[in-house]
Amino acid sequence: MIDRISISGYRSLRSIILRLGALNVVTGANGSGKSNLYRALRLLADAGDGRLVHSLASEGGFDSVRWAGPELITNEMIRGEVPIQGTVRKKPVSLRLGFTSQPFSYSLELGLPQPSQSMFDSDPEVKRECLWRGISMEAKTLCADRRQGNLRCRSAKGKWRDVELPLGTHDSMLSEYADPFAAPELIVMREILRSWRFYDTFRTDADAPARRASVGTFTPIMSSDGSDLAAALQTIREIGDARSLCRAVDDAFPGSQIHIRSSEFGMQLSLQQPGMLRELSAAELSDGTLRYLLLIAALLTPRPPELLVLNEPENSLHPDLIPSLASLITLASEQSQIIVVSHNNALVKELHSDEICVPIRLEKRLGETIIQNANALDQYGWNWPSR
Repeated sequence: MIDRISISGYRSLRSIILRLGALNVVTGANGSGKSNLYRALRLLADAGDGRLVHSLASEGGFDSVRWAGPELITNEMIRGEVPIQGTVRKKPVSLRLGFTSQPFSYSLELGLPQPSQSMFDSDPEVKRECLWRGISMEAKTLCADRRQGNLRCRSAKGKWRDVELPLGTHDSMLSEYADPFAAPELIVMREILRSWRFYDTFRTDADAPARRASVGTFTPIMSSDGSDLAAALQTIREIGDARSLCRAVDDAFPGSQIHIRSSEFGMQLSLQQPGMLRELSAAELSDGTLRYLLLIAALLTPRPPELLVLNEPENSLHPDLIPSLASLITLASEQSQIIVVSHNNALVKELHSDEICVPIRLEKRLGETIIQNANALDQYGWNWPSR
């Protein structure tokens, strides 16, 4: 389970540390930085798949995602005694992402490339990557250490070995190097990051993928767009927690049952409701009903991820469904570590009633996202490895 996540230099996240539990609820006013936190977590996961720089490019490039404020915000600036102004930069421009956990922890630093004649000069370079055992990074706990294009790994006997592999300046060592004998820790960390699952706002419009028939194949993990919803629900019914599935549907829509049928077009979902003379197809379901079924499939997955992140799952849901959603999330937190990003007070209140819930409330101060209850969350601090 992740102990802490640290982000530095990303949009409004100048420097932030989150101390996590099994169930974590991130909330705050509009514009406080909730979406930036969600995106930063996705970027961290992208390091395991080699999509990090491509994802940054899709957000507008390195210049667009960097912290735009001063390098240092002084107490005088906070009190309004002096204006917000830049000073002579003492540290290099960087975007840093990292987390601590058991059995391994990881950090990554991106920076500006050396000027050249390339049209890709705006792509950031990987300046430093570290992977270590346990929570605390010390010289004796480091397993893999990458400085720009140079990578070294520690052997089973504790000796460092330089890896004779030309690493791409834009790619993570996790996606570039795989040796189950010389560096098994890199493979483990790569698979950990790849197991992280993200569900953003599901489409529920008339042409939404979830309203169409899905490919009839075994689906223990529903896709991020819900295009295989019917197959995912049927997989839960056959190899997952079928009782919880039936209970979740009945809890939200009393007396209702879902049906999955196979046809030449694929698997098709329908819902039988009390008093109706026929079943309603996925194309006929209301936005809220369809979204809730998508959330059921995501949260009751028979293959729970290491980390599950839900971004505003309450969208389009009727207020009466919020307690049922909170119960589903709490149930899922028994199998996966969960981060819920939400501004819905009812959902936040329901989740906060659980003893295992860690509340994280964000707010903006001089353009910077900070944690209101930071003293309780970041008292252990964070030391980034130097370049």
